[in-house]
Amino acid sequence: MILNWKTGGVFLGLVFLTAVLLVKPIGVSTQFVILDAIIWDSVSPDVITQAEDGSYSSTNAYLDRSNGKYAKNAANPLNYSFVFVIAMMIAAGVSSYLRKGVGKEERNMPDIWKANFGDSTIKRFVVVFFAGFVVVFGARLAGGCTSGHMMSGLMQTSISGYMFTLGAFGAAIPVAMLMYRKEG
Repeated sequence: MILNWKTGGVFLGLVFLTAVLLVKPIGVSTQFVILDAIIWDSVSPDVITQAEDGSYSSTNAYLDRSNGKYAKNAANPLNYSFVFVIAMMIAAGVSSYLRKGVGKEERNMPDIWKANFGDSTIKRFVVVFFAGFVVVFGARLAGGCTSGHMMSGLMQTSISGYMFTLGAFGAAIPVAMLMYRKEG
């Protein structure tokens, strides 16, 4: 069964609503920082320390903020947010495999991409990786990501969510118009 974007959007909205009602709003970009901290702490064990009272601290100011909340999450990564992100990546892979999308990148490449940049799968992967890096970097500068600010933020009628959404689309639309001048 292949879902169209409208059905997928409804399912996504239900997942976000369920998460907000049952656990907490969804946010993803912080978990990349947590993953970095897990790796860093495995190489340099003095980055995160646990006090006798069970609290955590870090030599890194970012990990130490909020009374060591990020340091604690890195020291104990089996928490809701980190497991959610891992499950998201696994689910994306399973979905792609079930839709028989794995290994068919050249056939799934949008016509508008081919018209503007050619049909090189490697070029597409490099551009998508770079774009993903820019998005995660920007998300950390903004103190959150599209799922946290835009999706969860709009659902909670947060002013920062509306501001972030306006900024994201205000930048994305002109960039897309510049990048995709030729029609596919």
